[in-house]
Amino acid sequence: MINFIWKVADLLRGDFRAHDYGKIILPFTVLRRLDCVLEPTKADVLAEVEELKQQGRPEYFRDRRLREVAQHGFYNTSNLTFKRIGRDPSQAKALLKSYYSAFSGNAQEILDRYNFEQHISDLQEKGLLYQVVGEFAKIDLRLPTGPDDKDGIDNHQMGYIFEELIRKFSEDNPAGEHFTPREVVRLMVNLLLAPDEGALGAGKTRTVLDPACGTGGILSETEDHIKRKAPHTTVGLYGQELNPESHAICQSDLLIKGQEPDNIKYGNSFTQDGHAGQKFDYLVANPPFGVEWKKVKTEVERFARNGDRFHAGLPRISDGSFLFLQHMISKMKPKTPDGKGSFEGGSRIAIVFNGSPLFSGGAGSGESDIRRWILEEEDLLEAIVALPDQLFYNTGISTYFWILSNRKHWSLENRVILLDARGQWTKMRKSLGDKRKLISDGQIAAVTDMYMEALAAAADEKQPLPENAKIFKIKEFGYQRITVERPLKLRFEVTEQTLLALQSSAVINKVVDAGVFADALKPLVGKGWDTKAEAWDAIRQAMVPAGLMIPTGKPFQKTLRDLLGVRDPEGEDQYLKKGDPLPEPDPDLRDNENVPLEEDIDAYMKREVLPHAPDAWVDHVKTKIGYEIPFTRYFYENVLPRSMGEIDSDLISLEQQIQRILAEVTK
Repeated sequence: MINFIWKVADLLRGDFRAHDYGKIILPFTVLRRLDCVLEPTKADVLAEVEELKQQGRPEYFRDRRLREVAQHGFYNTSNLTFKRIGRDPSQAKALLKSYYSAFSGNAQEILDRYNFEQHISDLQEKGLLYQVVGEFAKIDLRLPTGPDDKDGIDNHQMGYIFEELIRKFSEDNPAGEHFTPREVVRLMVNLLLAPDEGALGAGKTRTVLDPACGTGGILSETEDHIKRKAPHTTVGLYGQELNPESHAICQSDLLIKGQEPDNIKYGNSFTQDGHAGQKFDYLVANPPFGVEWKKVKTEVERFARNGDRFHAGLPRISDGSFLFLQHMISKMKPKTPDGKGSFEGGSRIAIVFNGSPLFSGGAGSGESDIRRWILEEEDLLEAIVALPDQLFYNTGISTYFWILSNRKHWSLENRVILLDARGQWTKMRKSLGDKRKLISDGQIAAVTDMYMEALAAAADEKQPLPENAKIFKIKEFGYQRITVERPLKLRFEVTEQTLLALQSSAVINKVVDAGVFADALKPLVGKGWDTKAEAWDAIRQAMVPAGLMIPTGKPFQKTLRDLLGVRDPEGEDQYLKKGDPLPEPDPDLRDNENVPLEEDIDAYMKREVLPHAPDAWVDHVKTKIGYEIPFTRYFYENVLPRSMGEIDSDLISLEQQIQRILAEVTK
């Protein structure tokens, strides 16, 4: 099906630029999909249109009634078909516009996102419109009539088609702009909902938000999962998308499903909160990796200052991943105790990240502060699941699911599960871009089971943890970033270079004539002193013949000391002022150490630092608390290299094989 639609690009070649193909092919694909979906009830809709005309019914009644007859949330009142339009080259433009304008208003709004009428005019002008319509008329994009209908295309399959087309048209885009493979979506939704199946049930309503929804694949899978587990649960889907083509496709998908397409907002989630004031039961997203937010910096910083969505901290300008997560957290429903030791309300979040949010940014940075807020202050993080690399179409990097909840089970209070699923993959027979691996249905089930086993083990110590799962206390992710100082030790000397530096010093020249001052010190060239006091006495004596005195101002004194002083491990300790309990620190010897959050700093210094630097101390004023999650370190396994004997044995064996092959060749 993809290849058939892709052939339409051959018609456009030469008349349109390659990067414009998608702007034409995508809206025609959407239009043909809507047309095929409505075909089974088309005759009934046309008959109802005539009946309503005779009855003189008001517009609101007409719209509602035609939706009922069409059995969808949209309809078309034209008797035209794609085949009819494609057979009449001279009238193709007028007929297609008439057909397009006969759609209900909600369907027209979706097509307007593509600037559809302009594309119709452009194709007509180049004599291609009727050909394009004719090609699309050959494509069957109808819904399946039942479970045994193998030729129909359900919404998931249609999602594949849309996303594959978009991927083809965007292969030159940055790696961060990617689409989520369906098996990755299924696994993410499993981990989001599997622990929560008790909250699903008949008569309940559950709302789902994806603030970077793309074509709506994650939303669709979430709804389907809920419906499989609780068929009578009402599911409301909500989303926001910045790409106009993806936004229109997502809206059309929801339109066909009977959902409300207006729930999918257009715009930047950071600056244009399309669901302001709303809260949701489940929040899912696969936001772009490593996409900068420089263009919206002013608005985001204003939200942060006002204590709004981004109050926990701002990540580096080159990666807005944590902005998406903070936005989602702001949409979580509040929880309330149920009187049975658990909670009602609340929300769960599943989001796909690359490795950067785990550890980027040191103590005191925006990223570290956000991690600290999520982990320590709010205790929202339930688990992180590591996925195989090479799962996505436009990037081969490793990815992770973050699962968060504001109603974590009591057994996971101040604790987090880490699950390593990097080994759960199957090699694809044919690569799709950078995607060379997939997660099979069996592996999805296996990872889901491991996750549920880890949750059970957290609640009951008698339950064993899966081999590739670990549970950590939140404090284990924290550390104290300490500043270790060592004293500035100097001896003093006057050299030719010292005099040149004195003459060119703005600080010296501001107080005295630097040239005269340097000339007075010439007799001291080549001399040195162990202490500052000795050096200053010698300078004072050298000043007498010139009728000068050493200025006492602090800037002058410090500059002179720095110019004459030479760092020496055996030199004199320097003090900023008389009576200071500690020497002046030497910035060249300054070091930073990360001390585990629950470890005593003095004990750490005594064990790790003082044996090597007995004069070191900690500047406690500069100590900062940081948080990071070094996932790979926790699951690292040291593999010993093979012995030399084994290597020698293999080399001998290979040499013997080569000799046998050469012997056969030379026969």
